[in-house]
Amino acid sequence: MQQLSIADPAGLAAVFVALFLGGILKGATGAGLPVIAIPVISAVYDVRIAVALMVMPNAVTNFWQVWKYRADRIEGGFGLKFAASGVAGAIVGTSLLVWLPITVMQLAMVGIIICYIVLRLARPDVQIGASRAHALVMPAGFTGGVLQGATGISAPASVTFLNAMRMPRMAFIHTISSFFAVMCVGQAAVQSYYGLLTPEIAILGLSALVPMFLALPVGEWIGRRFSARTFDRVIMVFLVILSIRLVWLEFI
Repeated sequence: MQQLSIADPAGLAAVFVALFLGGILKGATGAGLPVIAIPVISAVYDVRIAVALMVMPNAVTNFWQVWKYRADRIEGGFGLKFAASGVAGAIVGTSLLVWLPITVMQLAMVGIIICYIVLRLARPDVQIGASRAHALVMPAGFTGGVLQGATGISAPASVTFLNAMRMPRMAFIHTISSFFAVMCVGQAAVQSYYGLLTPEIAILGLSALVPMFLALPVGEWIGRRFSARTFDRVIMVFLVILSIRLVWLEFI
């Protein structure tokens, strides 16, 4: 895998395309930015660079959505528990990202993507009641945090859990955005300590906000006008193709 550099226009173009596509998905569903962006960036560089590069744009876009949908937050501290447990998990996950071999982490990310696809296909109608959700919120948040810290993709735990609660779209967006926003702060601190989040990567991540904010309104327009089921299918096909490419790059 090549190293990220501002002198690599082709690689930077791939990063910006990845973030634009991820921004469309986030605008449409309130989540999913890393689900698209991380595999695309990892196919050009590697998973450590991809996860570190996503921290700054993830933080900014999620804090923005937390503010935008602040009137739709769930009462009773549910979001705070979910986010706080996510931070604890992200610290553990980031340590795994640093100490485990790149190949292991690349394959772990492919495995996470496959789990995400299987869960979306196999259990689209699963539902969790309010009392059960409050009992599971911290384990689900911690698990999502570990996945986020280690691979940059927490959707199999975090998004699946919140989807199963069948909460309104706006409340879902506020809750998942709060989760990612707070977790990104913890990720940034730990990644900086380990030397993953360098000043160059942070600056590139902030510059990537331009294509992302251009993409968010496009995603919101799609989310209002197209079937969520159809959109999910398109995304899953795309993720399958990316997973095959990642395995191909590692072993063939």
